[in-house]
Amino acid sequence: MAGMGPDQVPTVTVADIPAEPTGDDKLFLLDVREPDEWAAGHIDGATHIPMGDLVSRLDEVPRSARVIAVCRSGNRSGMVTGYLTKGGWDAYNLAGGMMAWAAGGRPMTADSAGAPFVL
Repeated sequence: MAGMGPDQVPTVTVADIPAEPTGDDKLFLLDVREPDEWAAGHIDGATHIPMGDLVSRLDEVPRSARVIAVCRSGNRSGMVTGYLTKGGWDAYNLAGGMMAWAAGGRPMTADSAGAPFVL
């Protein structure tokens, strides 16, 4: 269930995210990891904006959606969530990040021919 994480940003768990999100969910999965991490394995349908590029690419983050920020473990995405919520977005940090996503058996995709993994 959604709540406040240790850094006092809105937080969701893997279980809070539908296994197969539909357009009706109005979710925007924002992966803020570095390009090599994204290429190794990411959530299908997520949008990749590395944390360092976010400020210059804020126009790509819809204000009409529930934004779920994702990184490897939840630290970087927690900072991004704090920034976005202060800016007026309905944003949440994915607790445990991609490590929790993978541990939960959720599907991932990779930019290479190999099996996706969390880098």
